[in-house]
Amino acid sequence: MTLSGSCMCGEIAYSSSSEPKVTALCHCVDCQKWTGSAYTSNAVVPEDSFQVKKGEPKWYDTIGESGGKNRHFFCSNCGSSLYGKLDIMPGDIVIKAGSLDNGATNLNNNVDVEFYCKDRVGFVAQQEEAKQLPRFIGSS
Repeated sequence: MTLSGSCMCGEIAYSSSSEPKVTALCHCVDCQKWTGSAYTSNAVVPEDSFQVKKGEPKWYDTIGESGGKNRHFFCSNCGSSLYGKLDIMPGDIVIKAGSLDNGATNLNNNVDVEFYCKDRVGFVAQQEEAKQLPRFIGSS
């Protein structure tokens, strides 16, 4: 199955030839700031299966709690957040599920893990089937 996604205005499009290695919600303060919401929903795919098909996204770097760089890619026209590359996850791309096409935003109603549960806002319930971690501890 191929995953595909794009920004709101359609200027940037990407695809991955891989199924997600892991699906995750992240409640960290950086993700809250990045989305302007309570958390991010994510599909992690191997970097070698991922490619930008249209346009050229901009990026912004932050330093994570690990001390590693988190590179956030987004559309400079409409501002949509698209995906990230984290030093702590070499070889992986973290797709922001809200940018996925064809109804894939729901991650097939499957969340494997929730990170930074220590920062979860009070009105967001935990996903019962998902592993609950107070911080980030590697992928899958």
